[in-house]
Amino acid sequence: MSNPTASFIPLGAIIQSLDVTGTNIVLGFSSQKAYESHNTCFFGETIGRVANRVKDAKIDSLNGGKSYTLAANNGVNNLHGGVKGWGKKVWDGPKPVGIKEIPAFEGKSDKIDGGESVQFTLVSEDGDEGFPGKVEARVIYTVSKEKSEDGKEKVLLAIEYEAELLDGEVEETVINMTNHSYFNLTGGPSIEGTIVTLATNQYLPVDQGGIPTGGPAPFPDPVVKAGGNAPFTLGAVEPDIDDCFIVNEDPSSVPIDTRSLPLKKNLSAFHPESKIHLEVYSTEPAFQFYTGKYIDIPAVDGVPARKARAGFCLEPSRWVNACNVPEWKGQMLLKKGEKYGSKVLYRAWKE
Repeated sequence: MSNPTASFIPLGAIIQSLDVTGTNIVLGFSSQKAYESHNTCFFGETIGRVANRVKDAKIDSLNGGKSYTLAANNGVNNLHGGVKGWGKKVWDGPKPVGIKEIPAFEGKSDKIDGGESVQFTLVSEDGDEGFPGKVEARVIYTVSKEKSEDGKEKVLLAIEYEAELLDGEVEETVINMTNHSYFNLTGGPSIEGTIVTLATNQYLPVDQGGIPTGGPAPFPDPVVKAGGNAPFTLGAVEPDIDDCFIVNEDPSSVPIDTRSLPLKKNLSAFHPESKIHLEVYSTEPAFQFYTGKYIDIPAVDGVPARKARAGFCLEPSRWVNACNVPEWKGQMLLKKGEKYGSKVLYRAWKE
């Protein structure tokens, strides 16, 4: 599905493009075939069942104390759902689902039209990549424009995630969905010069494999100031960040369905060369911020090669490896009869 503002493909329910006055601000490929052969970096993918890492590629205890072995596709850990996670599967869609209202968010204008919405659906069978339970997952994308008082338009892309456990012997599973778009606000080869503001400096310290070693702590690099909300500039190499930042520091308060919670701003970004702004909002308790160190995609289908720091990611999500930490587990634990849900909003414009 495509319109002048955004395009999506069935593979991975991928966001293929997001246009801001002629600049596509997300990295991608021109064809589904190219995604199948070259998308080792997860460009635009819907990530599941569990985004980010699961320690030792194992769910320690579900369904009465059973453990489940997953694919170790990131060292000894499981990453982004495994070898063929949801971002590598073909979803059913896009199916038009009418006009949906853009959800309320901080600073929302009254002049937002209802947006064109499409839905993608995936049924993930019991045992898919080692995860228990048959699950139906849905993604709804809503594209709209916000008109400011000076007549300028802001592009809005809202994402709504939903998943539920279908009938079967399994009573519970774990879910953590996100989108893995890489943003580049100039359309150039690098994110150098992008000015970024994160909503918090609280993050999860991790071991060498990216697994949290404890609860939230202040981010050690002074570029992300105490309390967050202080701008810093992305250079050619530094700062090198790939960390989970914490919006809600009380893991026990996070419901499995966060859609009733307010959309909070996670990130603001701006590039002085293109004059393009990006804001990311979500209902989620955390977000992964990644500055793209490991991007290494060759030229394909007329698109130039993408190398390190060609884009940055902001992935709203649950706490990393929450499924294996008893005090954090509830935010990922989906029981039969319940629904997992979350909302994300991208808001972008040119000065």
